[in-house]
This record gives sequence, structure tokens and C-alpha cells, in this order.
Amino acid sequence: MLRPSAIALAIALTACTGSAPPEVPHYDLVIRNGQVFDGSGAPARRVDVAVRGDRIAALLAPGAPAQATKEVDARGQAVTPGFINVLSWATESLIADGRGQADTRQGVTLEIFGEGWSMGPLTPAMKTEAVKQQGDIRYPIEWTTLGQYLEYLEHRGITPNVASFVGAATVRIHELGEADVQPDAQQLARMQDQVRQAMREGALGVGGSLIYPPGFYARTDELIALSQAAAESGGGYVAHMRSEANGMLEALDETIAIGRATGQHVEVYHLKAAGQGNWPKMAEAISRIDGARGQGVDIAANMYAYTAGATGLDASLPPWVQDGGHDAMIRRLKDPATRARIIAEMKRIDGKWENLRLQAGSPERVQFIGFKSDKLKPLTGLTLAEVAKRRGTSAEDTVVDLIVEDDYRVDTAYFLMSEDNVELGLRQPWVSLGSDAESSAPEGVFLKSSTHPRAYGNFARFLGHYVREQKLMPLEQAVFRLTGLPARNWKLKDRGCLTVGCFADIAVFDPAAIRDNATFAKPQQYATGVSDVFVNGVQVLRDGEHTGAKPGRVVRGPGWQGAAQAKP
Repeated sequence: MLRPSAIALAIALTACTGSAPPEVPHYDLVIRNGQVFDGSGAPARRVDVAVRGDRIAALLAPGAPAQATKEVDARGQAVTPGFINVLSWATESLIADGRGQADTRQGVTLEIFGEGWSMGPLTPAMKTEAVKQQGDIRYPIEWTTLGQYLEYLEHRGITPNVASFVGAATVRIHELGEADVQPDAQQLARMQDQVRQAMREGALGVGGSLIYPPGFYARTDELIALSQAAAESGGGYVAHMRSEANGMLEALDETIAIGRATGQHVEVYHLKAAGQGNWPKMAEAISRIDGARGQGVDIAANMYAYTAGATGLDASLPPWVQDGGHDAMIRRLKDPATRARIIAEMKRIDGKWENLRLQAGSPERVQFIGFKSDKLKPLTGLTLAEVAKRRGTSAEDTVVDLIVEDDYRVDTAYFLMSEDNVELGLRQPWVSLGSDAESSAPEGVFLKSSTHPRAYGNFARFLGHYVREQKLMPLEQAVFRLTGLPARNWKLKDRGCLTVGCFADIAVFDPAAIRDNATFAKPQQYATGVSDVFVNGVQVLRDGEHTGAKPGRVVRGPGWQGAAQAKP
């Protein structure tokens, strides 16, 4: 609506010149009076943001005449592109609740999936096993390919936009199963074709997760072959590296080598040095990444803003135990002789595999956050030390017993990193942010388990604690890390920007107030300080509350060949 001051100005101009007042443009939305960060890393500008349909239509001089169906007064607040979660596990939580509340309330407008595993391509056997392994969130698998899964989410209705890598482990299982075997030439060629098909369906590239079986079984030449198949159409490679602890530097060298061999963008998932004995390696890892970048390798990293990671309790088991999949693992754990061998290996760090229980340092630094069995759910929130004491068993025996009893991986937080290293990593100009978590809500099915606080606070913690309080970087650089940087890395056209022609994914927040409220003791608490969020021009958060709108779309990578490729 035209403001009274603008109307008076137009009348005055008419009286003086005798001509008709200039036509006032009309927009669907104008956000006024905010400090606008465009996602490029440039300092804020005082302009008004005008939206028409799903795009930024104009950046107006403050108070410029404009009519709008909706106006938002962002006085005292930052107006930025919506944030990009480069490592999201909202694959199932968005099926349960498409609002994605925990991330939406932090300003996230795009969730990127695909850390090693992806929701396609699937064989009938893979579908059967996936249904069997479902936890609290139960759903039929109504898709086969990755493109079909992404379209499935969009058709159901979701608040955020979604994108995905194709999982290297998923492609491996599709062709080889879950055994510790190597592909022959024909099998590897078929795996490459699976990657090419996923790229045509809109995948951003290939995601590897090499600490976990069966990804652990893949050799470097297999990863290069899959990455090259993605690179043919402009896709990249991301890696949860083979080691983040004793073999961290060697694992980083492998990632750099893949980037050098393929020429594509490669990225280290959740860069960290795990285990106190490995903390000095963080600085060396950063030096190696900088050195590779200086030599022309397009390598970067992402992080979450916490000193604890979270994964399965089965990450405390030797990788050979999972050869052949979940059921094979359970049979081995139940066999007395094999169990004795497993426990003996769990008690030592020999560098051949990533023993997260020992890297955490003590059973007190291992916390349970999710069980499948109702019988075991009361143990949620307790540490391994507490449960072992209750049961009168060793830490290793308790790990084995819980996995067998739950017939599940058991979701677990491991306290592995130092605060100094978290700050060191976040300072690097090539580091973007990923939660490595679902996006849920403190209600309904999500209350059956706990979670890591990063699921509710990662982006707010970065902006509140590390940017505002610790002053690791200026706000414009922090916004770039959350928006323009990942959009550039993954070739996300017209996303992560706030200039004319960009999609109207917008976050409005108070830089002086944004903060995370989730803790390890009480992780299911929303962040605060974000007032308004728009996805594709539609308001999904108003005055800090979800509007119920679900305008999210599939965001596709550079190899996408049209909607026909992704139809169910």
C-alpha cells in the first residue's frame, strides 16, 4: 500500500508540474527498513526488498513509492537470503512433518541430503531392508529413484526446498549388496551409470561416507570412478572421510586426490579432529586444504558448531562386524566366540578403523539419544557409563548388549572435539554450515527419542555465539557462509542470493538476539531471534511462528534433464 508520505509527494509533484503522478509499481511483498545482506559477503545496504511471485523483483531506495499486497517492517533486523543446510538428515522427519520446524525457525530454506546414503536408487531388497530398519517414523516407500523421492516430498508438501547428492554407499548396495567385496569392471560401470541417472534426475553430485560399512569397503579408485561420472555433468563430491581421528590427514589426502583427479568441487563433511590425541591435526588439515586450493584443487569443507558428534552406537564396532548388513552384524554379536573377538578389538585403537567410543575418551562422554525399542527408551539421555553401572557390565559389553537388544544402531552422541578447534575451523573462509541432523519439532512422534542440540540450534548458534559473541567474523561474512558460498559450490542457480532475479528465499532476524536454546540435557528447544522467513516468496514464518505454509520445491543440480526424469 502507498504510504501517506509517498501520496503527499505525488500530489505535490502533480500540483507543481500539472502532469499525472508517476505510476507506482505493485509487488506481492515489500520488506522495508532492514539491513540487507545480499549473500555475496558485501556489507549490508539499506534498501527495501520487493518480491513479485517467487522472485526478487527490485531493490528499492528506502521509502520509495511502491504498492504491496504485504509489507514487513524489518527495522533493526537483518534481511538475508534463506540459509542453506549443506548437510541435512531431514529425509524422514520431513515425511513425518513437512514443516521442518527446527530449521525453519532458524532461517533455513534449503535442506541438502545425501551423506553417503541417499533415498534412491533402491532395489526391492533395499526397500524391504529400509522398512525393517525404520525407527519411530514409519512410512511406505513409494519411490524407487532419488528423483522420485525428491518429487514425493514436494508433492506431499514441505516448507523448505530440498536437494540431494546420490549416496556412494547406496549405489554400492544397489549393485554389490552390503558385503566387503570389490566391483569388477562391469559392476563399476553399472554403478557409474546409476550416478549418471541420478545426475539427470537432479542430484548435486556424489556423497561418500567412508567411516561406515559398506562405504568403508570402497577403495579410492571406486570413489574416483563414481565422482567422475558425476563430474561429467558438473556434479561434485562430498566425503565423510575415511578417518577423522588417527588417520585424519591421510584421509584428507585421499579427498584432495579425488578432487585433483576429477577437477570437480570436493568438500569435507563436518571437518573435525576427533579424539584429544588428534586435536593438533586440525591446524595441519586446514593447512593442507589451503595448500591444495592454492594448487587449483576446488576443495572446501562444512562444519556444525558443536564439540560433540552424533551417529550410531555401532560406530564403536569394528567395520568387519557389519560385513553383509545389519542382520549379519546381529548374528556375529550373538555368537559367543565372535563376540569375544569383537570386544577385544573394541578395547584398543590400532588405526585400522575409527573407534568412536575410545576416541571420546571415556564412557561418560558417550550419550544415548535414540532407541528403537520401547523397553530401552527410558535410557535415552543417559551416558554409557551410567547404563554400564546400572547393568554391572563393562562399557564394551554394554555396547554390544544394547545393539542386540534394540536390534538397531542406537543413536548416540560422542564428545570428540575441542572448542578451540571448532573456532579454528569456523574461521576459515571456505567453511559452510550443515546441521548433520533432522529438522523436527518438540511434539508428536519426535518426542519418542531425543536428539543432538544441533538439530535445533546449529545456525542460530553460529550467528549468536560464534559471530556476535566470539566475533569470529563480520556478519556479512557469516551470511555469505550460510548462503552464497554453498550456492556457488553446488551450482544452485538463483539461490543463496538477494538480488534481482533470485528466488525469494528470505530470512529476517535480529543479529543482537538470535540464539540457540537447545542443550545436550534439553535439546528439543527452538532457537529464537528469527522473526520472518519466506520460501519461494511465500511466508512460512511470521513473528517467529510457523504459518503452516509448505511451498518448498526440489532444487536440482547441473545435470538435470527435465521433469520427465523424476516422475514417479
